[in-house]
Amino acid sequence: MAVTKKEPRSKFYELLQAQIHNEFNASQQYIALAVWFDNEDLPQLAKHFYKQSVEERNHAMALVQYMLDRDHHIEIPSSGDVRNDFSSPIELIELALAQEKEVAVDISTMAKAARAEEDYISEQFTQWFLKEQVEEISQMSTLLTVARRAGDNVYEIEKFLHRESVGDDAADANMPPVAGGAL
Repeated sequence: MAVTKKEPRSKFYELLQAQIHNEFNASQQYIALAVWFDNEDLPQLAKHFYKQSVEERNHAMALVQYMLDRDHHIEIPSSGDVRNDFSSPIELIELALAQEKEVAVDISTMAKAARAEEDYISEQFTQWFLKEQVEEISQMSTLLTVARRAGDNVYEIEKFLHRESVGDDAADANMPPVAGGAL
């Protein structure tokens, strides 16, 4: 008979479980954005958002690995609603920036909960994710600025992404371990 792990659920672990859902949903939303750009024959934007999708998936799996390491029950959630209809590239980038800002608030809330519960190990775990959100918001803000400056000339955004490699940093050696390995 299999033994089920049943640790008491703290506020931090409830938020962590919810964040796994949020990260998987963000991954799915980024796929939708990438496919939209692919359909519009904008390969650099599509490539950028396909990579963002994989990154969000890896974040979700790092949260899963942390829960495994801490011997907590994990439930892999279904993905939430994903928006697929857009009228302009700026609209997609605005959605991505808003999504990253929401994640930053969620991670901050997790860190506060860990501190309030005097769970300093979990508080420390959230620090990498907080740092990551600063980078994600900065990169998406830059991309939005470039898109607004480009106006109707979406190929200027394409050239910018090709030239600047926004978000194409090598794997972060400080990232927490990812369940099953990072993609």
